[in-house]
Amino acid sequence: QVQLKESGPGLLKPSQTLSLTCTVSGGSITSGSWYWTWIRQPPGKRQEWMGSIAYDGSIYYGPFLKSRTSISRDTSKNQFTLQLISVTPEDTAEYYCCRGSHLPIQVAADGIDLWGQGTQVTVSS
Repeated sequence: QVQLKESGPGLLKPSQTLSLTCTVSGGSITSGSWYWTWIRQPPGKRQEWMGSIAYDGSIYYGPFLKSRTSISRDTSKNQFTLQLISVTPEDTAEYYCCRGSHLPIQVAADGIDLWGQGTQVTVSS
């Protein structure tokens, strides 16, 4: 079955760039009509949709962080990546890569049917 796994640094200093990679196994990120998505959940707060890259390579960003966010993919490695520039302690969160059937409508997890295990990212000086 399809599985997703996040990888990347767990600790960053303010102003650094966060780079996370999601490796997908058991299925291609270019097949089907899936949206490969990044969601984060800061401690004590709601989940936030950061953005998605569709099976056809189209990229969509969430409303709150799009000025600092970049999503891309490497089809040869069946991976998609998240970059978040100029991080601050407010970017401390659990970050998840996910698969969804559509872009979120009401909440970040709309349409999500598969989740990675999540990776904790802490921003601290």
